[in-house]
Amino acid sequence: MTETPPADAGSPQNVATAGPARAGLRAWLSLIVLTSAVVLLAVDGTVLALAIPALTADLDPSGTEILWMGDIYSFMIAGLLVTMGNVADRVGRKRLLLIGSVGFGISSAVGAFAPNPELLIAARAFLGFFGAMVMPSTLSILRNLFDDPRQRATAIAVWAAGATGGAAIGPLSGGALLENFWWGSVFLLNVPVMLIVLIAGVVLLPESRNPAANRIDLPSAALSVLAIVPIVYAIKHVAGSGFDASVPPSALVGLIAGIAFVRRQRRLTQPLVDVSLFRVPAFAGAVIAETIAIFAFIGLLFFFSQYLQLVRGLSPLQAGLIELPATLASMAVIAVAGFVLGRLGRGRAIAVGMLTSALGLGLLAAAENASGYVLLCTAVAVCGLGAGLSTTLATDAVVSAVPKERSGAASSVSETAYELGVALGIAVLGSLQIALYQQRLELPESLPGELRAAVEDSLAGAAAALHGAGPVAAGIMDAARHAFTHAMQVTSVVAALLLVVAAVTAWRTIPSPVGKDSA
Repeated sequence: MTETPPADAGSPQNVATAGPARAGLRAWLSLIVLTSAVVLLAVDGTVLALAIPALTADLDPSGTEILWMGDIYSFMIAGLLVTMGNVADRVGRKRLLLIGSVGFGISSAVGAFAPNPELLIAARAFLGFFGAMVMPSTLSILRNLFDDPRQRATAIAVWAAGATGGAAIGPLSGGALLENFWWGSVFLLNVPVMLIVLIAGVVLLPESRNPAANRIDLPSAALSVLAIVPIVYAIKHVAGSGFDASVPPSALVGLIAGIAFVRRQRRLTQPLVDVSLFRVPAFAGAVIAETIAIFAFIGLLFFFSQYLQLVRGLSPLQAGLIELPATLASMAVIAVAGFVLGRLGRGRAIAVGMLTSALGLGLLAAAENASGYVLLCTAVAVCGLGAGLSTTLATDAVVSAVPKERSGAASSVSETAYELGVALGIAVLGSLQIALYQQRLELPESLPGELRAAVEDSLAGAAAALHGAGPVAAGIMDAARHAFTHAMQVTSVVAALLLVVAAVTAWRTIPSPVGKDSA
């Protein structure tokens, strides 16, 4: 009788103990396609701001129309992510991504050649609608491509770098295009990239869906929109226009719809969002960690851009270059995410990322009064590294907490946390920044009332109102710059302290198994 030779690790007898299958070349090529799509979605969220002066001269929109051009995109994405994540689970993630890519490209072309503000607003709304199809599909397909926890952490680091880096790339790419072409060029940038995503996606991406998915519950879908959009509107309105009579009813509608949504999810056998997951400390902690990391990172970068241009006197393109180290550092996470996850475990690694961001914000507070740009660049790089690490691993924790067939729904929760983090960061830190600026500002008693109101409103308002106003304006602008810098420093420290609290929460609530058990 012939003796059976010992089986090696790769033999069928040991498949069960060999660990999750490792992804091959096709999966990594697919990741490039998925990341390209999410980069464009992030770019589209920030690129419009630079085009406002040029399109205003061409289309002559009202102030309200300008606000809707910027806000409708994020409203549509934030409101529809939960629904579209579940649609992806039902009809197929690849199919929904490809449909969304076609729609995104067509909407971009319509927006580029819009002859009036109304059509441009409609095009931006459809960009958000189709973007909500694309975004959860990218992350849920990624979850199905990478089973090995270290590979998955690296892949999500690439994806997260696309999401955070795209927001920073927007001003750079927009500034370069607007220096040479008309305002519609910032939209046409989407078309060739989405065409590449479409063609490569057909060839490379696998199809996946939830075989047990039921029909989408339409009342739940409507309630999810009614819960998120009014709250995002209230937050953005307070940040952009201040508190007025429209804010309380908007927030109340969102709160009531949110309560009704949660109660309905508890009764459904196949809910849009499995709210019972939030009773699991690891899941809830990961969602909170992701929201706060983005809250601090994007919120501070938004006002840091104003600081660079209005205090340091840089052009938009130069300001974008100063912020570039943050983008590069967030991309560097790609190389270390899997290693850190394996050595520290998920909870401790997320906490370390948030503490790193907090250190960066502390450096930023010190650097804002320093001469030169070395310390500034170092500070934003440290912020980017920490935010990239914590966001990557928190996203990984969220999508790993559910079975693969429910990855679309889990992805939508993660991305909704991202969108809310952006909105909250700009609004809450923005309100604090403005209040501190106004408190610190010292103006001469003789300053006329209308001019005083413009200077007290914001540093941007001061620069516009005092332009060409003579020698007196120089002293007032110096006072405004000092007040703005002080406000930035205090806001940076407050954001750093919030990150420390969130880091402690992540350390205590998110499990941190290491090695093979870190999946």
